[in-house]
Amino acid sequence: MTPDASAAPAAPAPSGPTAGRIAAQARHGGGPLLRILPAGSYSGLAHRLVERTALVYSRAWLVLVSGVFEPLFYLLAFQVGFSSLIDGVTGPDGRPMTYVAFVAPALLVSSAMNGAVYETLSIFYKLRFDRLYDMMLATPMGALDVAIGEISWAVLRSGLYATAFLGVMAAMGLATSPWALMLIPTALLIATAFAALGMVCATLLRSSSQFDYIHVVVMPMFLFSTTFYPMSVYPPVLRFLVELSPLYHGIELARGFSVGALDPSMIGHACYLAALAAVGLYGASRRIGKLLLS
Repeated sequence: MTPDASAAPAAPAPSGPTAGRIAAQARHGGGPLLRILPAGSYSGLAHRLVERTALVYSRAWLVLVSGVFEPLFYLLAFQVGFSSLIDGVTGPDGRPMTYVAFVAPALLVSSAMNGAVYETLSIFYKLRFDRLYDMMLATPMGALDVAIGEISWAVLRSGLYATAFLGVMAAMGLATSPWALMLIPTALLIATAFAALGMVCATLLRSSSQFDYIHVVVMPMFLFSTTFYPMSVYPPVLRFLVELSPLYHGIELARGFSVGALDPSMIGHACYLAALAAVGLYGASRRIGKLLLS
């Protein structure tokens, strides 16, 4: 006689924080990323992590605001010093630009990059020493919530820097086109890409001395991604390497918007940064889950 299938014991239902994450994920629906990630990795509570970080910085607001000044000092130095030594450069669409107008959009997105990278590197201490995420994952929050929350805060911080920088550019007469307002979304996009990649790097570091590896990558990227020189000064071999830099694509977008020189290639630059952000977000959530849930 064939045994009754209904008599088979049912698998135990998940309980505790995992059950809460699965239930929350079901309420919020699931996109392609949630179908790839393990069940229970997302519960729609990433904003709680942003709120927590904002409360922490409310007691150390000077640390947050101080990041605004470094790129502004760069801009003022170029306005007062180098602009009198360099007649002009060729900008987007071959139009002539003053050197400070050429450099200013690049410094804006570079400040967004630096803010995002160095904010996400602090995740190393939260992960290795504070054990902050162990406590978070004991709640209904999942690994993807943690990744989205940390990246969102880094993007907000970079957006603060970019907004202040754009205000100074406008005051100095360097934002001459209404399209210059698109510098803020451009900065947020590049901040998202670098914050996601920075979070992945933070989960791979074994000690704080390995931060030097990040500096070895970020500093040459800042100096050679056409921040201070047009692409035409580089030999063909180096041009290919420069075009691989995410910062280069952000700078190209920013320069085009700063003078209103729109070009179809800007879509490619934006897609490149969006793809990096998606890959970084996926990698960060998997790394957090592997370190804390396995």
